[in-house]
Amino acid sequence: MDIKAVYFVGIGGIGMSAIARYFLHQGIVVGGYDRTPSDLTRRLEEEGAQVHYEENTDLIPLACKDKDSTLVIYTPAIPAEHKELQFFRQGSFEIQKRAQVLGTLTRAHKGLCVAGTHGKTTTSSMAAHLLHQSPVDCNAFLGGITKNYGTNYILSSQSDYVVIEADEFDRSFHWLSPYATVITATDADHLDIYGTEEAYLESFSHYTSLIVEGGYLLLHTGLKMQPRTGKEVTTFTYSRDKGDFHAENVRIGGGEITFDYISPLGNIKDIRLGVPVAVNIENGIAAMALAQIAGVQPDDIRKAMASFSGVDRRFDFKVKRDDMVYLSDYAHHPEEIRQSILSIKQLYQGRRIKAIFQPHLYTRTRDFYREFADALSQLDDVAIVDIYPAREKPIPGVTSALIYDNLTSRHREMIAKNEILDVVRRGGFDVLITLGAGDIEDYSEQIAQLLEEGTHNQKG
Repeated sequence: MDIKAVYFVGIGGIGMSAIARYFLHQGIVVGGYDRTPSDLTRRLEEEGAQVHYEENTDLIPLACKDKDSTLVIYTPAIPAEHKELQFFRQGSFEIQKRAQVLGTLTRAHKGLCVAGTHGKTTTSSMAAHLLHQSPVDCNAFLGGITKNYGTNYILSSQSDYVVIEADEFDRSFHWLSPYATVITATDADHLDIYGTEEAYLESFSHYTSLIVEGGYLLLHTGLKMQPRTGKEVTTFTYSRDKGDFHAENVRIGGGEITFDYISPLGNIKDIRLGVPVAVNIENGIAAMALAQIAGVQPDDIRKAMASFSGVDRRFDFKVKRDDMVYLSDYAHHPEEIRQSILSIKQLYQGRRIKAIFQPHLYTRTRDFYREFADALSQLDDVAIVDIYPAREKPIPGVTSALIYDNLTSRHREMIAKNEILDVVRRGGFDVLITLGAGDIEDYSEQIAQLLEEGTHNQKG
């Protein structure tokens, strides 16, 4: 097929927009639909994409209506009855899921893929930065906006490597053919798709069978899943269980984290984290392992690790003063929340820490409300916001109260979204973190402004 135009149904998604940018760079006509405008869609329009926000086939660009030269890409979040998707299906267009396109890219390049329940976006962004800041370079399709580049896409005209976030939702990662892959975690998730933890773990086992001949598999120690591959399996960890790749001589203090990276491919002393939170030690170990596999040299790794600035909404410092800290974090799974809170408590020992959490999805709340409550109860002060439904319809009896009722925190409250700023004004904390993958992020700028202006009660 001679592709002259690509149309995206759901172009504003973080993963979809990265692929849209890829085709824009190829000089191909890009059009797309999304439900609402966003910073991402506005930037895509500035870069040349033709985007509209009404489910209307008349608004599809003319260049995207030639079925012999148009590729249609859609995300699983788009319902089957979507009018535009039906238009393309009835017209016998070439239609592919986002993951199919990424799979094609892993067969055209050497795919360095990062899979796992959590840690994918930060680890893949770190790996992409390590490669891009070295002569090896890479293309990259990421699940977040990197602070170093202000984008979720990195283009290289000469590198043989592509860094991809391997998403297990809807079994999307089964389309990939990784050259090397990391699996960071396999804590059960997406049970609305998989049904059981066993089926979820099986999907990761199948994923390991897709690694190409001569490829690499790197697993976090202690995972429940069983790899299904003839490849040599290597392991990584922070330092507790001494994986093949791990950290030693970890130094945390003065707002910095430094450690020695121990690797069968060559040790590197004095790695300093650009984003100094404990969870990034493991993320960094996995990213450095991928970089070493791709041939990045030790000095380039050390410099790039120190200059990595992080990813929007991933342990994202919005206010960082001696007397007040505010972070926004995308964590929306109990284990992610547990790790975020552990990192915060380690960084800010003795400080008054408050979390505001917005649960993401009715099904995830139903399946894990006890685990959410247990993770959040590590803090003395927690506010729970109404559930962000995303693609789901309400489930009778499933509300944020399920989590709230199981909290053991000394101070706990249930609030509506429009009460978030009032909670911030009321104060009583000097470290605040907002948690969740929904639209709680829309409040982050206003929260930061309140805290910077001091229009909150520090005493509480």
